[in-house]
Amino acid sequence: MLDKGLEQVYQLFTRSKRNTENIIKTAPLGICITDPDGHFEMVNAAYCNFYGYCEEELLGKHFTLLVPPANRDKLAAFHEEFIQGDCDQELRQEWEVHDKQGEKRTILAEVVRIEGDDGRPRMVTFIVDITERKQLEERLKQTNERLDYLAHHDELTGLFNRRAGLLRMEEELQRCKRYGNTLSIAIFDLDSFKAINDTYGHGTGDSVLREVTAVVGKTLRNTDIQARLGGEEFLVIMPEVDTRAAKRAMERVCDAIATTRFTSQQLVVTVSAGIACYVETTNRCLLEQADDAMYRVKEAGGNGAMIA
Repeated sequence: MLDKGLEQVYQLFTRSKRNTENIIKTAPLGICITDPDGHFEMVNAAYCNFYGYCEEELLGKHFTLLVPPANRDKLAAFHEEFIQGDCDQELRQEWEVHDKQGEKRTILAEVVRIEGDDGRPRMVTFIVDITERKQLEERLKQTNERLDYLAHHDELTGLFNRRAGLLRMEEELQRCKRYGNTLSIAIFDLDSFKAINDTYGHGTGDSVLREVTAVVGKTLRNTDIQARLGGEEFLVIMPEVDTRAAKRAMERVCDAIATTRFTSQQLVVTVSAGIACYVETTNRCLLEQADDAMYRVKEAGGNGAMIA
């Protein structure tokens, strides 16, 4: 009677084990089992389909075959720590892997530790393909970064746009008021720019603006801030610079531009610059002072710099 009972228990156990194996093999979720050394002992059909391998190609191979070479040591160390029960990392993580064709994929992997028939631990890994989700997240991230960039920068020149430039100027003014620092600004404008557009077209005019602002950026200090106010008019913010030093800086800019030939047409371009220094005034007044000085330069023939 006892023997018959044990036989029934054994049959139930065998049937349960067989059913479990069938469930694992037919599950739509990718599942693999690796031995203590990290070699595949079992891979189900979903796992093989995801990676593009057949079962025979994976069994006995080390699981790091499926990850980029740069990540193999890290994954192998993770496996060893997890098998030994010393791993304190999350058991649910995202990993970058590649399939048989070398295509990069992203998976969400969840792992559990089980005991094999030999009494040694095994790692069971369940994987979910989140490649499309990660690609969508990356596209959204890039789109948001682009929108944020365009909200603060001029698309043509890459400089701060008017709004961002004036905001930076206000920040520097507040810093001056707080700490008593020196601040100068300059507004410069390309001389006879309309003639360039009318003669060579707006495409050439755009190229001139990009190349001129690049020359200005190379001539000024790294700490100076350049912004496009609109059209061919630009703002330069020069922290910790008095009017005389600012005038010398803008004269260097004028000389650098006048001696450079722009675009494939080798055009000669000059600029006029007006300079103003912070003296307990508002953002608007400082701009007006610099703007007035710039127009006095233009009235005098252009290609120069003047202090307000």
